[in-house]
Amino acid sequence: MLRAAGVGAGDEVIVPAFGNVEVAEAVTQAGATVVFADIDPATYCLDASAVDFAATPRTAALVVVHRFGRTADMVRLREVGQRLGLLLLEQGESEAPYDEIAQRRERAAYLDGRLSGVWTPDGGDGHTYQQYVVRVPGNGRPDRDAFARAVRARGVECRVPVKTPVHRIPAFRRDVHLPETERAADETLALPVDASLTKREMHRIVSACNALGGLLQPAF
Repeated sequence: MLRAAGVGAGDEVIVPAFGNVEVAEAVTQAGATVVFADIDPATYCLDASAVDFAATPRTAALVVVHRFGRTADMVRLREVGQRLGLLLLEQGESEAPYDEIAQRRERAAYLDGRLSGVWTPDGGDGHTYQQYVVRVPGNGRPDRDAFARAVRARGVECRVPVKTPVHRIPAFRRDVHLPETERAADETLALPVDASLTKREMHRIVSACNALGGLLQPAF
């Protein structure tokens, strides 16, 4: 898509480092240079101010990735893109049936009201909860990973949504300051919010997380 739009050698494309490597790979396959910008800590999507800061005269495009069922602030990102004359591409997530999304939201609301050992997600408008991503506050990844092991030991499945930001991967390593991306990679944990979860299973999630203690410090 980038190459078809005329993006290639000599051009820069701004992408998020918090997420999958495929977006950065698509940029290099088009012959362009990857530039990473930081994320909004509430949505985990590209932050418009960070995009503005990362842009140079060589910047030709930006790729916005919507994450975990939450959309990026497209109003501000479009404003930045239009002002700088950039091609703006969006990568979304597969849409679930309305009934499934409604059940996810119901389970997310249950967790929001009962979890005390983690920071719950900022729902925002239109959140579909593709993943229910919480923050485990502390002093970095060991705290989150220890929390995840303890939760699993209590019979609750959970996963680290982004284990390694793309700018830490050897093929795309950059000396760039992305504090929100780094912190999100160290603190985030996805808890179950599937429509199939029973009330007993939801109670087990809450009990497992809350048994590990309250908040140590704000994550935001």
